Amino acid sequence: MKTRLILPLFAVLLLCLSSWKPGHVPDKKTIEQSMLRALAWQEENPIFAKAPTDWTNGAYYTGVVRAHKSTRNKAFLDALTGMATRNNWQPYERFYHADDMAICYSYLYLNGFGEKTNMTPTDSIIAQHLYKPHEWRVGIPDKDQRILWWWCDALFMAPPVLTVYAKQKKAPAYLDQMHKYYTQTYDLLYNKDDKLFARDVRFLWTGSDTDRKEANGKHIFWSRGNGWVLGGLALLLEDMPKTYKNRPFYEKLFKDMAARIKDLQPADGLWRTSLLAPEAFPHGEVSGSGFFTFGLAWGINNGLLDKATYQPAVLKAWDALMTCQQESGKIGWVQNIGFDPKPADKDSWQNFGTGAYLLAGSELLKMK
Repeated sequence: MKTRLILPLFAVLLLCLSSWKPGHVPDKKTIEQSMLRALAWQEENPIFAKAPTDWTNGAYYTGVVRAHKSTRNKAFLDALTGMATRNNWQPYERFYHADDMAICYSYLYLNGFGEKTNMTPTDSIIAQHLYKPHEWRVGIPDKDQRILWWWCDALFMAPPVLTVYAKQKKAPAYLDQMHKYYTQTYDLLYNKDDKLFARDVRFLWTGSDTDRKEANGKHIFWSRGNGWVLGGLALLLEDMPKTYKNRPFYEKLFKDMAARIKDLQPADGLWRTSLLAPEAFPHGEVSGSGFFTFGLAWGINNGLLDKATYQPAVLKAWDALMTCQQESGKIGWVQNIGFDPKPADKDSWQNFGTGAYLLAGSELLKMK
């Protein structure tokens, strides 16, 4: 039943996919104009789950940061400074929740770029997140919250913030704290055989008949969840010192995941919401695909991934992503807020989907 409902939507997407030219790097002006249209539409159509400082805007404005970093176009900078001013430089309200510091990535960028900033709220949430007592820090037995970063999305929300913070403060101790909590999540959720992350403990396999699995019997690995991880790895590696003692761990994880993600890419360029059961919802999805495209392109541009091996996958993905942008600038085919594979359609959108699109475009602009 699920497949019959989705097939017409998939057909629409296939009809709009442009032909891929192997080895063809898109025109830089075309990419930037597409990114500006996405920005303009999103700024005119604000949306967030809880508040303007929540994780959805954190992810969106991370894309805006990277867009500005790649283009130096004032439109992106104006969007960032306008958001920060409206938010009074505040994060969201929960000090213990990684999601609520994601918006600080933008504040830190503006601080490093030389804009007039108020970093006191960012200082406060980071200090409390890392050191203030909370039950998640010690873990709640038999609950999802067994560790501080108990869901894989958290690896996008907090580690890049902490890494750039450590860089600006010239304080490696923040990297060590980040590494402590990151490896807890890795040890709990990373499947070394599949080289992918379970979204949270509900999707771990214990061998029990009650384990969640796809209809084809395989593990449930959510595209956007793993996109959060790969995209977050690219962001933190960029600001992590080359000499940092634990950097080899992150480089290896990045390369292992990148290879797996590349191998799972469907022929039309867009990853499905369920990575090991693409037939469950057989249409492309932009948020996971955008984060994957960003991560793979970043790896090429920074010498961690072989260009000849990975660039065809990146170009194919970007070609497909661009077909998901409507004439208005709106980015469609974005799965709604969730924690597991679900469908999308040409009109479904979220601000973090726009952020993923901007992230991908920002690295395509650097590609030669």
